[in-house]
Amino acid sequence: MSLLDPPAAKPEKSRAMAFTIAALTLVTVVVLWFTFRYYPEKKVAERFFNAVVAGDMAQAYQLWKPSASYTMNDFLADWGPQGYYGPVKSYAIERLRSPRGSTSVAVTVRVSPYSPMPDASDAEKSRKTRVVEVWILPRDKSFSFPP
Repeated sequence: MSLLDPPAAKPEKSRAMAFTIAALTLVTVVVLWFTFRYYPEKKVAERFFNAVVAGDMAQAYQLWKPSASYTMNDFLADWGPQGYYGPVKSYAIERLRSPRGSTSVAVTVRVSPYSPMPDASDAEKSRKTRVVEVWILPRDKSFSFPP
C-alpha cells in the first residue's frame, strides 16, 4: 500500500442494514402499542359483560364498582333481565377509545337479547340489538355511563 492508493472502501450494506432494523423495530413498537394500549380495559369489560350474560348480577355489580348513589336496584333497572339494556344474552365489543380531555376509556358495545349475536342480515333480531357506551376509569377499572 502506498500513499497514492485509495483507502479501502467501507461497505454501505452495514449502514443500510442498521437503518432497516431500526425502522422495523420502530414500526413494530408502534403497531404493538396501538394493538395493546387498551388491553386491560378490554379484559375488564369482557369480565363484566360475561357476568351480565351469565345472569350473575351480584358479580357484575361488584365489577361495576358503583358509587354510593348507584344502588343495586338502579343497576338492575339498567342491566337486569327486565332492565333498559336487558336481557343481555350476547355482546360484541366494537371499539375502545380515549375521549379527548378525558381520563377514561370509552367502550362501545353491542348488546343483544339473543344468543349468539344476530347477524346483520337478520333484520328482525338485529333491530333489538342496542349499542351501549360505557366508560372505564383506568386507575381503578370502575365503570360509569358517559356524562
